[in-house]
Amino acid sequence: MFLIYSTCRSYIPESYYHDPDVFPERESGQGAIYIEATDKASLKKIREIGFVDARDVLGIIYESKSGNTKLRWRQIRGSSGRVTGVASANALTNLINSGVITMEYVEEVVSGMDSQESGETKGSSEGTP
Repeated sequence: MFLIYSTCRSYIPESYYHDPDVFPERESGQGAIYIEATDKASLKKIREIGFVDARDVLGIIYESKSGNTKLRWRQIRGSSGRVTGVASANALTNLINSGVITMEYVEEVVSGMDSQESGETKGSSEGTP
């Protein structure tokens, strides 16, 4: 859900939105999104986002178009995994809204950091893609 919140929530087809095996992808370069899975098939391309049907997702690489967010999710077991990287305030909101991380986790990380004026938070957390 994080990828949908961050990229295509306003125009993703309803059937894709409710399918847990459908993920958005964007070609390499600024704003790249890559889904690594044991089985992956291309579906439909809408605007700059291609949708894929992915089974057994092993990893996800996400970079925002602005370059302020760079995240990697790696599978630990089943649909559980670990998120690492740098997230902007907007990306943190999307991570919370999609259930990848909790507000308590963000508060814990922020309280443990030296005050940063950049508005970015570095860390890792376990969650689902």
